[in-house]
Amino acid sequence: MAGVAQSQRSAQQGGVTRQIILPPAFQPADAGRRNMLLLTQLRWLAVGGQLATVAMVHFALGIDLPLLQLLMSTATLAALNIASHVLIASGTRFSDGALAAALLFDVVALTVQLSLSGGITNPFAALFLLHIVLGAVLLRPPYPWGIVVATLAALGLLAVDPTPLVLPANLPVSPATLYLTGGLVCFVLIAVLLVIFIGQISRNLRTHDAALAAVRQRAAEEDHIVRMGLLASGAAHELGTPLSLLSVAIGDWRAMPRLKGDAELQEELAEMDGAVQRCKAIVSGILLSAGEARGVAPQVTTMRAFLDDIVADYSASLVPGALRYDDCFGEDIAIVSDPALRQVIGTVIDNAAEVSPRAIAITARREGEALALEIADRGPGFAPEILDTFGQPYRSTKGRPGGGLGLFLLVNVLRKLGGEASAENRLDGGARVRILLPLAALAMEGRG
Repeated sequence: MAGVAQSQRSAQQGGVTRQIILPPAFQPADAGRRNMLLLTQLRWLAVGGQLATVAMVHFALGIDLPLLQLLMSTATLAALNIASHVLIASGTRFSDGALAAALLFDVVALTVQLSLSGGITNPFAALFLLHIVLGAVLLRPPYPWGIVVATLAALGLLAVDPTPLVLPANLPVSPATLYLTGGLVCFVLIAVLLVIFIGQISRNLRTHDAALAAVRQRAAEEDHIVRMGLLASGAAHELGTPLSLLSVAIGDWRAMPRLKGDAELQEELAEMDGAVQRCKAIVSGILLSAGEARGVAPQVTTMRAFLDDIVADYSASLVPGALRYDDCFGEDIAIVSDPALRQVIGTVIDNAAEVSPRAIAITARREGEALALEIADRGPGFAPEILDTFGQPYRSTKGRPGGGLGLFLLVNVLRKLGGEASAENRLDGGARVRILLPLAALAMEGRG
């Protein structure tokens, strides 16, 4: 929705350009931010672990450590984390190079800390493996190899003249036991961090797979709509000529002198002409929805007039008093009427009238910068399987060919306009379909 960066892809099929909107979770830039956030979370754990380890070794075991230098190194990591959070919150894109630089900074910080506390003999030197694993999972070649080279160089530097740990004479444990304990703590730390890290990566992959599945489903639905549109447009073109011939023939019959005096026949011819004109209007509506307006310009109107016209249209075909309309929209705005939107709203009203011909309620209100339109009935409600698959094609309990396309078209037309539709069963009986549509999709200012 609004405020979320979306990337778009276009594909040609059947001469029609399709536009696929990728969900935010599928965006490469968003993946970079998620990975940087993951690194900052692991770094906070490392900062906490370093402070706890320094406190235990220096104060509990009495081993003299260069506290100022070690705390400055830890503070630098914390400062890097704060800066990373600020950049993440600002929407900055993080490339593989940026992630590799962050990992290299961690390698340098760990090298400094180890050089101040025993060098390569420090059991926590095994933490370099964690950086290699992070680089191999998060980065594309050749960056992981750069991390490997950096860690090997760090180990080489640590082997040259490190600051030795001076163990006190009254140390409560032997140096061998202390080393083994440090190695065990290091192993547990690496294991815990890897479980947290791999778990987060797995969740990111599941999100990625779900987003990809949604894109594929949307592409399949849009392909279906394209085929339906082409079929409807072709049928409308084919029907246009015979309908025009019928209209001319009926006009000629009504003007024939020998038929003018037959009032009953004139009445039937008038009904036939009305039916033909109605069919021609339907054909024009199909072509208009398909983008072939046949010389008819888009209609400039207002939101209230647009809704009033739909309600009046359907009220005339229902039992008097069956349709109740509550206009709570508020201040009116100028819009360009969308024939496809009018058609799918009419489909919802038709569905409601089919199951509840004597009680239909339509409510229009303004919610922020969106139109909220609710169509409720007193019918039996939606079957559970329909609610579970709302908006998918050919999901219908009516048992007739082509059933379920109305709600499918509703969902897809609204999605094209940036809106959405939902359905629910009312507690006091019947069903309710809710349409939420951004006003900017129809407003005059947005149509240039």
